[in-house]
Amino acid sequence: MSRIFNISEAAAIAIHSMAVIARSKRLLNSQQVSGITGFSRNHTAKVLQQLAKNNYLQSTRGPGGGFRLGKRADDISLMDIYRLIEGDLDESECRMDCSNCPFHSCIFGGLDRKFNDEFKKYMNDKKLTSV
Repeated sequence: MSRIFNISEAAAIAIHSMAVIARSKRLLNSQQVSGITGFSRNHTAKVLQQLAKNNYLQSTRGPGGGFRLGKRADDISLMDIYRLIEGDLDESECRMDCSNCPFHSCIFGGLDRKFNDEFKKYMNDKKLTSV
C-alpha cells in the first residue's frame, strides 16, 4: 500500500530517537533507544552516531554510558534533525522533474508545494520540548 507522506527510515529514527532521549532523565544507549522506538538496533546505532558527530547528542562510553542531548531541547526543531539526515527540502516548482511537460500549469494544482510548505512550517515550529 502506498502513502502520500513518506519519510526515510533514517530520518524517522533520528527524530524519534532525539525525542526519546530528550524525555529521558538518564543516559540511554542505542540498544535501549532501539527497544523503545522499535527500529533496528544497527540502524539506530548508526543514526545516533551521526547525531553525536554533529553535536545534537553527547555520548558517554562504558557500562553506564549512553546518549544525552548535545543542545537544549528547546533549541532543536524537528526540521533541524530532518535536515541533518536528509538535507534541505526541494524548493523547485515541479516535483515531477519533466523537462518536456505538456501542461502550462501544474496538473496537481500546486498541492505538492502546499504540502511541502506546511510540512516545513510544522517541522520548523515543533521543538523537542513539545513532542
